[in-house]
Amino acid sequence: MRAPWPADPPPGPFRGTFWRSPLRGPWLTAFLGTLLLALTSVVILTGFLSHAAYEPDLGRNAIVPRDGDLPGLLPFDWPTSPSWLYAFTQGLHVTVGFVAVPFLLAKLWSVIPRLFAWPPVASPAQALERIAIALLVGSALFQFATGVLNAQIYYPFKFNFVVAHYYGAIVFTASLLLHVLVKLPTIRHAYRERGVLQPLRANLASTEPEPYDPDGGLAPEHPDKPTLSRRGLLGLTAGGGALVAVMLGGQSIGGPLRKLSLLAPRREGFPVNKTAKAAEITAEMTGDGWRLELIHDGRKTRLTRADLAGMEQRRESLPIACVEGWSTTQSWSGVRLADLAKAAGADPENVTCLVESLQPAGVLRTATLNGGQVRDDRSLLALQVNGADLSLDHGYPARIIVPALPGVHNTKWVARMTFS
Repeated sequence: MRAPWPADPPPGPFRGTFWRSPLRGPWLTAFLGTLLLALTSVVILTGFLSHAAYEPDLGRNAIVPRDGDLPGLLPFDWPTSPSWLYAFTQGLHVTVGFVAVPFLLAKLWSVIPRLFAWPPVASPAQALERIAIALLVGSALFQFATGVLNAQIYYPFKFNFVVAHYYGAIVFTASLLLHVLVKLPTIRHAYRERGVLQPLRANLASTEPEPYDPDGGLAPEHPDKPTLSRRGLLGLTAGGGALVAVMLGGQSIGGPLRKLSLLAPRREGFPVNKTAKAAEITAEMTGDGWRLELIHDGRKTRLTRADLAGMEQRRESLPIACVEGWSTTQSWSGVRLADLAKAAGADPENVTCLVESLQPAGVLRTATLNGGQVRDDRSLLALQVNGADLSLDHGYPARIIVPALPGVHNTKWVARMTFS
């Protein structure tokens, strides 16, 4: 039977002599992979925690379609303490995700000769391996690319980012685990042969190529003279990651670092993701005719803003954090959600709350709060921020502010609250 591929590889990158960097080899790939695994583990964990913080099992919170019988990601409700919990986990998710990009690119550079291996498929086992690699590389590029675009609040694609990013995370996590298990013997062999850190001690003059392995396809057969040491390569990669951290992390940390966050589209002290204009909210909708409707067990109570201002007011310093990674802490004043539950005739110790916005259109007009979020004394229907009435862009006449709650669920322009 005739072989499906020509015996001789095509010219260019399909030939081993094309790749001549003396730095490539099993050790470099293993070391870069180890660093990248540590970073992506943080990104994966905090990403799934972000999904859990939305509590998709509760009310109308689900964005990703799911089977109602599927167990939730957490065996307990998303907590309200510490109040900075979501700001921390989501800030870490976005910042570490950006930091990982230089390491991902370096890792792909280290293995790029394998992408042009010839013949492309020599056996069924190799075909399965290459399919698994394609899934890993493809899902990694998709996750990081869409994550970066989301953090920049730029959506050139037509699909729902949250849904696609969630399913992409499942594919990426599964393919990453499979890849680590398959490559673990190779990683152990590379570290056993050359040590974990030993190659980094060599300066440029003493940098030697790794032994050529015709079956491995990473170390070149005819390497060029090195122009950069391995620790130089790692230094450049880590330096790129550190620079990205400085230019992005300030949007989560705040203070003077916020001004250095040149990669963050929300560098102001109190950002607005969705303006009233974008949400189709007008001054007429929030004027004297506005009423807050409280519903419980078929009973409706309507309150004016003056009625709310006449109730006991609480002031709390609370952070608000967005999925894009930014967070800010402000001083909020308003009525406790527990007091509103009582005004509706509900027991605040055993109740959930569906909050609906005035927004005439949009997917995220509603959010359901769990019992702990309603009961927490710091959970407010805010009327003021920093001693002044809310601006229209910040949710006037009233908005939700709950500790450790994802920003999108701190509903603005509240119209109705249903306790059940």
